[in-house]
Amino acid sequence: MRWIDSHCHLDAAEFDADRAAVIARARSAGVTQLVLPAVEAANFDAVRELAHAQGFAYALGIHPLYVDRAAASDLQRLRDALHAHRADPRLVAVGEIGIDLFVPGIDPGLQQRFYAAQLVLAKEAGLPVILHVRRSADALLAGLRRTPVRGGIAHAFNGSTQQAQMFVDFGFKLGFGGAMCFERALQIRRLAASLPDEAIVLETDAPDIPPPWLYKDAARRAAGERARNEPAELPRIAATLAALRGWTLEHTAAVTAANALAALPGLQD
Repeated sequence: MRWIDSHCHLDAAEFDADRAAVIARARSAGVTQLVLPAVEAANFDAVRELAHAQGFAYALGIHPLYVDRAAASDLQRLRDALHAHRADPRLVAVGEIGIDLFVPGIDPGLQQRFYAAQLVLAKEAGLPVILHVRRSADALLAGLRRTPVRGGIAHAFNGSTQQAQMFVDFGFKLGFGGAMCFERALQIRRLAASLPDEAIVLETDAPDIPPPWLYKDAARRAAGERARNEPAELPRIAATLAALRGWTLEHTAAVTAANALAALPGLQD
């Protein structure tokens, strides 16, 4: 079976000590392709170089939680990078971009300006986008109405059924990962069970969003324990999706891989 992790921050510092082993475990688990989204201009080169070194794909963008340390000139750096690497077959999207209205202290207006500007850059480049959606689905959809792009992926989706359908209508797939595996994540699990087959892609968001078998409760976190997700967990996450939809693992791998390729056509290369 071939698995595609459509969202993995493999360049993160959490993997510095054992990145090669993490990649080896992923490949051993059948995770043959990873999409590595950038989060700020400072890691554009890191994700590109890592993708090339390991045969993965990457996206370039400025994450909404990083806009408070970004400069307006970083948007020009993004435009320049998209132009410079426009023929790079491993560059498959603009991302991770979006709006986060959950984490306090990040200026919503500044997030909105960076999001709108990056949609324009994605449209200019003819690339799909990878969206960060956290309590912001309506704001993101409004941006897509103003600046339609070539679809993409709404990462870690946790909105309503109506919002999900609107993203699908804009040509987006919806990303499901470790959060889906928590039995109390009722809305996420309802969506995972009921969305059209062609709407779903799998992701880990590693090192973030650990599934329940990796999760540390508050007491263990207070004691200094930390949970780190990694792409090798994707097949076990996929087993939850399979159970929710009544699919075999083989069918789950085939459908979600096909959907990832449709969302990010550059993966075809």
